[in-house]
Amino acid sequence: MIDVEVARALLAIGAVGFTPERPITFKSGLLSPVYIDNRKLIFWPEHWHTIIEGFRQLIEEQQIPYEVIAGIETAGVPHSSALAYLLHKPSVFVRKQPKEHGTKSRVEGGDVSNRRVLLIEDLVTTGGSSLAGAEGLREMGAVVQDCLAITSYGFTMSQESFKIMDIRLHTLTSFHTIVQEAVKMDLFNATQLALIEDWLKDPHRWAESQGLQA
Repeated sequence: MIDVEVARALLAIGAVGFTPERPITFKSGLLSPVYIDNRKLIFWPEHWHTIIEGFRQLIEEQQIPYEVIAGIETAGVPHSSALAYLLHKPSVFVRKQPKEHGTKSRVEGGDVSNRRVLLIEDLVTTGGSSLAGAEGLREMGAVVQDCLAITSYGFTMSQESFKIMDIRLHTLTSFHTIVQEAVKMDLFNATQLALIEDWLKDPHRWAESQGLQA
């Protein structure tokens, strides 16, 4: 199953870490005892191939319509570029902010007006970066209805945000699957698993319950 294969690939390269004593601070301000760093994938071609092939299979299985593939600056760009190359499709990337010179465009690579664009992201936390990218594409006249990500933490807030923007989020694997596989590989013990599960139940209040400050 592709979700398990992707989870194992991320674990194999050390893309998943557990640091409750030094919680990671997300862009949203949330503190987390566990993190996923998919930026490591490009250093491991065999495991990266699993991801790109997974995207290809997901597009085919879900019959996702698209004309152009777009990556979110910067972590999504390697994956969107590799996927577009594999599928012989046009590719663009979306800046987080418009550049301050030249055309001041947020979308680089080509004209996306009136074209159906498939958005590629490495990781969805709250969904803010992905949806801001989708908004930037729509401002340039693109039709954006689907976003592919390697994985997501599965927060309710992000799911609701994608629904509001009328964008379907597809992930290769879930954070739950990654944690399950980590337990099978003895990467997380029972105490660590319990802490992660507590965080997942209430990520906004987890830091306070642990006596930590953002």
